[in-house]
Amino acid sequence: MSITKFVMPEVIFGKGSIEQAGEACLRLGAKKALIVSDSGVANAGWLDKVIESCQDAGLAFATFIEMTTNPKDREIEAGCLTFKEQECDAIIGLGGGSALDVAKGVALLVTNGGIISDYEGVDKVHSPLPPMVMIMTTAGSGSEVSQFSVIVDSFREKKMTIISKSLVPDIAIVDPATLTTLGPDLTAATGMDVLTHAIESYVSIAATPLTDVQAKNALSIVSRHLRPSVASRHNEEAKKAMAMASLQAGLAFSNAILGAAHAISHAIGGKYLLPHGEINAILLPHVMDFNRIASPRRFSEIADIMGIDTRALSEQQAGMAAIHFVRELSRDIGAPKSLSDVGITKEMIDPIGMTALEDACMITNPRDMSLEQINQLLLTAL
Repeated sequence: MSITKFVMPEVIFGKGSIEQAGEACLRLGAKKALIVSDSGVANAGWLDKVIESCQDAGLAFATFIEMTTNPKDREIEAGCLTFKEQECDAIIGLGGGSALDVAKGVALLVTNGGIISDYEGVDKVHSPLPPMVMIMTTAGSGSEVSQFSVIVDSFREKKMTIISKSLVPDIAIVDPATLTTLGPDLTAATGMDVLTHAIESYVSIAATPLTDVQAKNALSIVSRHLRPSVASRHNEEAKKAMAMASLQAGLAFSNAILGAAHAISHAIGGKYLLPHGEINAILLPHVMDFNRIASPRRFSEIADIMGIDTRALSEQQAGMAAIHFVRELSRDIGAPKSLSDVGITKEMIDPIGMTALEDACMITNPRDMSLEQINQLLLTAL
C-alpha cells in the first residue's frame, strides 16, 4: 500500500477575511511582522486594510513593497535586510504570486542564510521559517497554500523553482473581495494560471485521490466562472467562485506538482520577464495535446468535468474536445493566442527549451519530453 501525504495551511476564506490578518499573525506568536506587498496592491487599498488589522490587533509591523512582476533574487535580499533592520519575527505576504513568492523567499533566507539560489530544487531547506500568513489578492497563483516559491536568478536569467514543505504558510487568507480591484486582463491571465494548475496537477504522475478532489473542483469552477469573472469586476458570485478555484488548484499542485506547461513557462518568464498566466494560456492546449497519449482516460475525464457531453465520444475524441474547450475559453477572455503575440521568435527557442528541460516541474509531467520535442512544441506555439 502506497503512502500519501497532503500538506496545507490553516485556511480562512470569505469576504472580509483580510481584516483577520493581524490577529492571525498574533496567534502564531508574532510580535512584529514584515508586511511584504507591492505598489499595485497598496494603490488598490488592500495594504491599508492589513495595516489597520495589525493596529487593531496590537501587532507591530514594518512594510516592504519594492518588487517587480516576476520577482528577482535581489528583491529577496532587500526584503531580508528590511526584516533584520526592523527586527521583525514574522511575515505577512499580501498580493499576487510575485509578492507571496518574495515573502516566502525572505522567510527562507532570514533563518537559513546564504543566497536564494542555494535552495533551488526540492527539499533543500533545513531550518524552520518564521511564522507566515499569506493573503492572496488574485485568482491566482495558489502561492498562499503551496510549498512553492519561484524566483528569477538575475545572473542566469532563469526562474528558480524552490519546493519545500517548509514554504507552506501557517495561515492562508483568501478574501474574494480583493479580486474586485483587478482589471479584465489580469483576471484573465491569472484565471488561466488556475486552469493550468488544475489540469497539470490532475494528470501529474504524482497525483493522488486527495489532490484529484481539489483539481477536479477547481477545473469545474473555472470552466463555469472564469468568463463572467473577466466580464465584470462586480460579479460577486464569480469572484467568490474563482477565489475558491484558485485555492483548490493551489492545494492540488502543491501536493501533485505540475508539468511541462509550467516548466516551459518558467523558462520563458525567467529570461524574457513575460506575464506567467499569459504564457500558460498559450502553452496549455499544446502541452495537453502532447500529453494526451500518456493518459487518455484522464484527459477524457477532464472533458467531462468541463461539462462537455462525451457520451458519443471515444477517450481520444473527448481529450481533443477538452483541448478545444481550453482554446475557446482562452479566446473568449482575450488571452494571447501564440508566443509570437508576446514577442517570442524562432531564434529564442533553443535556450528556452534547454532551461525548461531542467525545471523541477518537468519531473511530474505524464509524458517524457526531450529537448527536440520541447522545441517542436514551441515552434508550433509561435
